[in-house]
Amino acid sequence: MPTIKFVLALFIFTGFVGSALARDLSKKERELCTWGAGIANTAQQYKLSGLTLYGARKKLQARHFPQQWMRMSALGITEQTYDSPSRLRPEGVRQVYYEGCTRHELARR
Repeated sequence: MPTIKFVLALFIFTGFVGSALARDLSKKERELCTWGAGIANTAQQYKLSGLTLYGARKKLQARHFPQQWMRMSALGITEQTYDSPSRLRPEGVRQVYYEGCTRHELARR
């Protein structure tokens, strides 16, 4: 039980830190991280529902993306999600991806 409390406290703390860091990003950078987090969320939903990676890739191929680079990026994010042993709920994957993306964008500066 203490471990669960620690993990929850850490998750809440990183959420506050992530939201504070996100304010320093440009609107475009935040949108990019939000888009990628949405793709990771969808991929985790597919994975937990039992859809194969092949099936998930076919669904992404049929989807319309406004930019050319988005399709390959979405396929890469999906593949990484499937390769992960994580059984987190899709909302958790979305949050973790967004926080990691914002940290990465800030570190690039």
